[in-house]
Amino acid sequence: MSVIPCEQDPSVRQQIAEFAEVLKTQAHKLGDHGLAEKDFYASPIFRGAIQQVRGEFAAAMRGKREFVQHVLNHMEDRGFIAGWDRAKRGVLHDYVVTLPSRRTAIIDLKGCLDGDNSKIFERPEGADEFIIWSLCTNVGADPRRNAWSGVHTRISAQIIARNQRVDGLVIWDMVCGTIGRACPKLLGESDARTTVIGPFCAPPPCIYLFPSSIPSAEAPKVGAQSLLTVELLAAFHSCFGGRDNEINHVSFEIASLGDETMRRTTIERGGVVEHSSDMTAIRHA
Repeated sequence: MSVIPCEQDPSVRQQIAEFAEVLKTQAHKLGDHGLAEKDFYASPIFRGAIQQVRGEFAAAMRGKREFVQHVLNHMEDRGFIAGWDRAKRGVLHDYVVTLPSRRTAIIDLKGCLDGDNSKIFERPEGADEFIIWSLCTNVGADPRRNAWSGVHTRISAQIIARNQRVDGLVIWDMVCGTIGRACPKLLGESDARTTVIGPFCAPPPCIYLFPSSIPSAEAPKVGAQSLLTVELLAAFHSCFGGRDNEINHVSFEIASLGDETMRRTTIERGGVVEHSSDMTAIRHA
């Protein structure tokens, strides 16, 4: 049972850990700082360089936006969407998509879902559909931990606490299906399940359908809406070769315990419950 089909490659994780250890113990031999080993590690050079590189990776949205633009162009060229545009400056979301029905879908891009950024979203007025799209290109990250952390710990808490409806989630980026993050959907399959989009060769996306309503005292348990009612996710699913038993259906259930609101998140895929939480309090809304 898994929140998402893929998982972190143990060999890649081991290689990253080993290289990190080498970096920590041998970094004083790099560069021309001229410091002795003890003085080097006492200086701010090593820690500052690590923080700078980390910040540069975190801020590098160009590659992610290139992937998104190739995806949306591919969908538009084949008639799965009518058009798309970048959102205006100063808003929290990133893309505005016009669907063939002329409905408007809004996309909010996120990185890895285990960060606090995943809690910052706002469904715009006029959005017929509101989708969060996670692009987590860190091959060292654990995709299952990230997916659950995003769906349950962060997004579901905000949906319930702030009455912010999210129609669904896409977890998909240019690392999917590469040696850094093998895609189980492609095991034993031919290349027919991958789609060439510009310089990328992408497997089908992982799609999560959320409920169309917020759980309340009157209706404490709400189930995922149908794929047919979320036109943009249906377009992703059809355009990139998804299969119906790969769609994730997410349901929410709430209850009160004293002054606290408790909620349970359940993910079902292919008619099987893949993951379900206990009733847990919303503590970070």
